[in-house]
Amino acid sequence: MNRTGRLAVIGLDGVAPQLVFDRYADDMPTLTALRARSLWGPLTSVVPPITVPAWSCMMSGRSPGEIGIYGFRNRADHSYDRLSIATSRSVRVPRIWDMVGAAGGDSVILGVPGTYPPSAVKGCLVSCFLAPSTQADYTWPRELAGEIHRLTNGYLLDVTDFRTDDKPRISQQIFDLSEQRFTVARHLARTRPWTFFSFVDMGPDRLHHGFWRYCDPEHPGYEAGNPFERIFRDYYRALDRHLEAFLTDLDDDTTVVIASDHGAQPMLGGFHVNEWLRRRGLLVLAEQPPTAMPISQCRVDWSRTTAWAEGGYYGRLFINVAGREPQGTVPPSEYEQVRDLLVAELEALTDHLGRPMGNRAFRPEDVYPQIEGVPPDLIVYFGDLRWRAAGTIGPATDLHSFENDTGPDDANHAEQGVLVMAGDRVDAGYRAGMSLLDVAPTIQSLLGLPAVPEQRGRALV
Repeated sequence: MNRTGRLAVIGLDGVAPQLVFDRYADDMPTLTALRARSLWGPLTSVVPPITVPAWSCMMSGRSPGEIGIYGFRNRADHSYDRLSIATSRSVRVPRIWDMVGAAGGDSVILGVPGTYPPSAVKGCLVSCFLAPSTQADYTWPRELAGEIHRLTNGYLLDVTDFRTDDKPRISQQIFDLSEQRFTVARHLARTRPWTFFSFVDMGPDRLHHGFWRYCDPEHPGYEAGNPFERIFRDYYRALDRHLEAFLTDLDDDTTVVIASDHGAQPMLGGFHVNEWLRRRGLLVLAEQPPTAMPISQCRVDWSRTTAWAEGGYYGRLFINVAGREPQGTVPPSEYEQVRDLLVAELEALTDHLGRPMGNRAFRPEDVYPQIEGVPPDLIVYFGDLRWRAAGTIGPATDLHSFENDTGPDDANHAEQGVLVMAGDRVDAGYRAGMSLLDVAPTIQSLLGLPAVPEQRGRALV
């Protein structure tokens, strides 16, 4: 391993190129000046472009299929009701800090999604927003938690309940979260030995979900003159000041990587995919629920059901296959025919005004070179992620809705995140076509770590 230089990754969850490279570039002089001497450009995320598993994919160079994580919640088996939350134990491939440790180097890891519960590392680790609270063991070593508490007077793992109408509260928490995350990062960078440093600030993602309609005239819910009209600009100015302070602390031979796991865009509404399946006769209920509710709370007649879905920022469809699911109805010989029919009908769907939604349905084997765990049979981007997949089902449920079924939420994810990378061995300039899976091989090359043949990306240097 190259011991003459260090590398620091500043992760900004959900930061979109159209915001930091264009709309707010003049409000972010530190980042804009850094770009002038950096390799930079949009960074294409994985399918799906979701925080979990995207950060683990970025830090390992492996696809979601290889990791076996397709979102926050995943089928534990082929039963109908066993969904498990993805944790650090779900990630069974080495990430950069594992490789650095194996080569004898130290790492500092702070808030990187996919690190709870914390595991032993050569260095130190503060786990992510998936920790239930700071009363849980969320650091390695354990005693680091006390040091962080004293530094922050109460460490923020995340913005609490960010899908809410209490905008003054979450706006303050978003600013506080980012300020505190950079404060802790600067403290650990100064007080710990390290070759590799990586931290993630969830503030941008929470800002977008909570306030996009207030700042974007193209959002259907935008109202001019609202009290939060400047919050995006104010936040990105504050974020730039935090970047300046952190970068100032680094020595000249430290390579800097600023990256986001996905982008963001206005959310136009939700599509009730299970209600659509019910109307198509592909999902059959044993009894009608008294009110709209998640499918997990409904009595489904599985013996007459062909397919069902899980909702979220994207849709996951599952086919009820005979011999695979407990009450499977689709013979394996008809599986591809049924799946092809679903793809055709999903991609032909229209919005509430009769216009094509522009949906995209992915077969896992077409996007993942290897598949572990229990993948969805289809991954669906409704409106190319401008619409979310609403999973609720029940009486008087329209196919298209404009109230989020999990609480107020103004933004959806987008496939393009950002990458800005500066260092002595990095050629500056704009570059198109970069993939999130390129980040790990690039870091390995810069640190002198051996290449991993199983990785899917390519080194950018």
